[in-house]
Amino acid sequence: MKILVINGSPRGDYSVTLHTSKYLELKFPEHTFDVLNVGIGIKKFERDFSLAEEKINKADLLIFSYPVYTFIAPSQLHRFIELLKASDAEVKGKFVTQISTSKHFYDVTAHNYIRDNCFDMEMKYIKGLSADMDDLTTPKGRADAENFFNYVLWCTENDSYERIPEKADKFVPIKTNTDIDNEINLTDKREIAIVADIGENDDSLKAMIARFQAVLPIKTKLINIREYPFKGGCLGCFNCAVSGKCVYKDNFDEFLRNEIQACSSIVYAFSIKDHSMGAVFKTYDDRQFCNGHRTVTMGMPVGYLISGPYSKEMNLQMIVEGRSEVGGNFLAGVATDEFEPDKQIDRLAKTLVYALDNKYVQPSNFLGVGGMKIFRDLIYLMQGLMRADHKFYKAHGQYDFPQKHKGRLIAMYLVGSLLANEKMKSKMGNKMNEGMAMPYQKVLKDTRKELGIKEEKELVTK
Repeated sequence: MKILVINGSPRGDYSVTLHTSKYLELKFPEHTFDVLNVGIGIKKFERDFSLAEEKINKADLLIFSYPVYTFIAPSQLHRFIELLKASDAEVKGKFVTQISTSKHFYDVTAHNYIRDNCFDMEMKYIKGLSADMDDLTTPKGRADAENFFNYVLWCTENDSYERIPEKADKFVPIKTNTDIDNEINLTDKREIAIVADIGENDDSLKAMIARFQAVLPIKTKLINIREYPFKGGCLGCFNCAVSGKCVYKDNFDEFLRNEIQACSSIVYAFSIKDHSMGAVFKTYDDRQFCNGHRTVTMGMPVGYLISGPYSKEMNLQMIVEGRSEVGGNFLAGVATDEFEPDKQIDRLAKTLVYALDNKYVQPSNFLGVGGMKIFRDLIYLMQGLMRADHKFYKAHGQYDFPQKHKGRLIAMYLVGSLLANEKMKSKMGNKMNEGMAMPYQKVLKDTRKELGIKEEKELVTK
């Protein structure tokens, strides 16, 4: 087969991910591999897409190859997919898969993003390989890569691929009423940043933003990131790892910290494009890596104004929730123009004010806890390089390794030894359950005492 590797890494030939495809090229010499460096050459393809179109048309199999950046693929690959979908490239019915490398931080949302766009183009999608950054350097990682490619070959030979879902009806936004008469409390020193990607035809999004500004009793600062003079997307160069200073000379790192993150809250606004927030917004997201893996806005409430069929975009929903959970931000709500936009926008505004007034933050769920454990382990191992991250994690107690809890470890060994002894286990009876509940019962007892509530009689269940 003629195989085209679409390399979305901005590091070009130095891409860690690309080396997996290079390895497969060596192990499967009967197939022809070609590489299209779209990450490092995205500006060139914006000017002239003909070379990409020619190579894609000749290929029997496409492999999207990329590192996972901020929940999805790099912004450069986002932009390439926009160009590909707008081109005349013959992709319908063509086999496609993907290879990514990461520390498995939201690799699932990155793969879903690529898959969903392949479905849009009616391509024959084969489940991809999500590898750890170091996998290729281990025997198991190399074996996994070979097994994956053998599976891909089997799929192409047997015409086996994931079912392409039916195309959804064209989305029609519900009109937002912007005729609102509301006064802003000028004595309130708080300010909410609205970080938006507003294009010329984003009329519905503009109306949503206008209503949100009108009903909110707090000053807002509208920032259209489409107008920011970005020099480019994140390069993954780690220049900012020690100093926190980006290698680009467009001052975005200072703008981010002084004009956006210095506000009391952030509301993100965009129209759904290609199952995500679009390439411009993704550039903004990726460039936030100047803050490394530091949750510098934790405790800050956030919200979203989204134009498009958000209820049908399950992967985007996970990304939106995951961004808040990992960042330690209370998600005050997501208002869309799918149904009753006025009510949704008003509710978002009220919830945001409540969260600010009461400094409300919810404890993290699996999306936040799991994501931060991956970051915790990564930063601890790479502390010599990611010095700013390491300092931040130490200062905020984010190195919560389980081996630090020696008392609990010893207690669990003792309980395990007792349960392993059948005689002791039979003598214990219900003591195990009673012991587990004891600390929580003490909390209730102390609370009753604190509130002056008489001790209730114990309820005995027969």
